[in-house]
Amino acid sequence: MASSKMISRKMIKLLSPTPPSLRCHKLSFMDHINLPLHSPCAFFYPKIPQNYSNKISQILENSLSKILSFYYPLAGKINNNYTYVDCNDTGAEYLNVRINCPMSQIINNPYNDAVGVVFPQDLPWSSSLNRSPLVVQLSHFDCGGIAVSACTSHTIFDGYCVSKFINDWASTARNMDFKPSPQFSASTFFPLPSETNLSSTLPTTHPSKRHVSRMYNFSSSNLTRLKDIVTKESHVKNPTRIEVASALVHKCGVAMSMEKSGIFKPTLMSHAMNLRPPIPLNTMGNATCIILTTTMTEDEVKLPNFVAKLQKDKQQLRDKLKDMKKDMMPLYTLELAKNAMNIIEKDTHDVYLCSGMTNTGLHKIDFGWGEPVRVTLATHPNKNNFIFMDEQSGDGLNVLITLTKDDMLKFQSNKELLEFASPVVESTK
Repeated sequence: MASSKMISRKMIKLLSPTPPSLRCHKLSFMDHINLPLHSPCAFFYPKIPQNYSNKISQILENSLSKILSFYYPLAGKINNNYTYVDCNDTGAEYLNVRINCPMSQIINNPYNDAVGVVFPQDLPWSSSLNRSPLVVQLSHFDCGGIAVSACTSHTIFDGYCVSKFINDWASTARNMDFKPSPQFSASTFFPLPSETNLSSTLPTTHPSKRHVSRMYNFSSSNLTRLKDIVTKESHVKNPTRIEVASALVHKCGVAMSMEKSGIFKPTLMSHAMNLRPPIPLNTMGNATCIILTTTMTEDEVKLPNFVAKLQKDKQQLRDKLKDMKKDMMPLYTLELAKNAMNIIEKDTHDVYLCSGMTNTGLHKIDFGWGEPVRVTLATHPNKNNFIFMDEQSGDGLNVLITLTKDDMLKFQSNKELLEFASPVVESTK
């Protein structure tokens, strides 16, 4: 098993100090109701050009210092009741680490869990309250390759914002004159309710058992095949790649469950939906709502039927939000989340959680030394979790699947899954 050795640890300060007028960044209601966890994302670069080999850390540090002046809440401290960030310019944590194995040993491992070594120990998905909202780790492998990981506070950023920040950081690394334009104005769209109502909405975390994760790839051609199956056997029109891919992994999850119990159990699948628009695209903060899709019979699990239900649920949510005042959206999102939690607690349904970081450019993040060969996240603490990302070509999909160890053994042998998706391994040669 690979181990790591710390070379250095420092705080990266802002190139330009935060003005006093921006010292207190008010969190929005959406920020407040999110779990206060560090979301971990990593980028693997197997071949570093000779002219960059001795300058990588300096390039990352200098560009991070510059970009933090624009993304200043990431260099501050979240207060204890999750109502604001004290933008005190403490800085972001930056770790320089050596990994005692070649990169191939990590990214060719059949289980994604091996990537944990490129993140600060015990930090991924852990509380961001008493730690810097942003922690970066540069990992050097024996083969000369590197990984750049970033753990960002979910209290401050959703997945869209993480993608925007890392894209802007990479752009700054390539051109220090680059000027991004993030707007930390989510609280104007989703203001916090009165202090007296906050205690019932404070986020809580629940301990979970150790799970395992694997990444699967849906090629562009296989996604087209799935779309053809769905449209030919139903009235569904123009299904998206995430709709058909999530329908398939959901169906495989049901098969896995039935193999264990011998009976069908109703299901609930949650999809996260970005609320930009209707709010501006450069709005930083949490701005997502959830789509809940249930199945009560085996027939509803079939690909065409499930995609039809998913599209109907998405349209109903869009119609609901279209005429809703923006300051009511967080309360509605909270209501949906509570409905899902009630179902989870009653254990009447198998629950599957879907989110995505697609169409964000993460698959081609270039700090100056080329695009990554792999983009991934640390293993999620929740079982039955599916995270969709663009594959390196940008046309297909990668999905990071987290299950219990026993369930993964059943899931990964599903013939229908393997007909349309394949485990992701990379050659670094």
